Amino acid sequence: MSQPAAELVHYSVADSVATITLDSPHNRNALSRQLVTELLMKLSTAAADPDAKVVVLTSLDKVFCSGADLSEAATTPMIEGTRTIVALQRAILALPKPVIVALRGAVRAGGTGLVASADIVIASDAANFQLTEVKLGLAPAAISLTLLPKLGSRQASYLFLSGAKVGADYAQAAGLVTKVVPAAELDAIVAAAAAETASGAEQGLRETKRLLNASVLANLDAHAEEMASLSARLFDSPEAHEAMTAWLSRPR
Repeated sequence: MSQPAAELVHYSVADSVATITLDSPHNRNALSRQLVTELLMKLSTAAADPDAKVVVLTSLDKVFCSGADLSEAATTPMIEGTRTIVALQRAILALPKPVIVALRGAVRAGGTGLVASADIVIASDAANFQLTEVKLGLAPAAISLTLLPKLGSRQASYLFLSGAKVGADYAQAAGLVTKVVPAAELDAIVAAAAAETASGAEQGLRETKRLLNASVLANLDAHAEEMASLSARLFDSPEAHEAMTAWLSRPR
């Protein structure tokens, strides 16, 4: 009898704060079908949990998320996958509780969409960001729904078109990160921010978040299928398949 797959996303709650932890080190927390399914389930659990007023989304490993799982993207049609990436962003935006993302290290491609969907982002000074899509014959279409409202137009053009890796300070100046802190102090500062946020009244937190995210959610809903379809078409193209195969076979 085959063993059940190990859980890739963990959930815990204490002192009114739910913590959702990505734990898929074998693929650097890539957005595989299993991880995305579990993450959506844990977000739904947090939304309904009467003991949670605030959600912290983080990773066990230093890498927060490496983006799409290229081993899946190179071998299967991606339309359901890109729709699910849009759904993940929507779930974070529409969650009736504030979401704080805590970043220890690298964030790549689709992972930046999760970051952009959050309400508060606290990054270690060791964190770095890269939109690698352009190097693989892709475009950050699905995640543009949350990235473009957060980034200035010049920063978006640079990050989208160059595929350059940038540090946490650049990401903060660009509007993607709320606060950059020393790596050794990240956990304590995130805990303090979560406790401070959890001191708000539930109705106040819920309705204020709704107010803040209303226009982003409306735009996402209006363009979700268009951007998911564009992203899937690019993922499924011969050029992207060739680039992804080369990327996966590169020396580690």
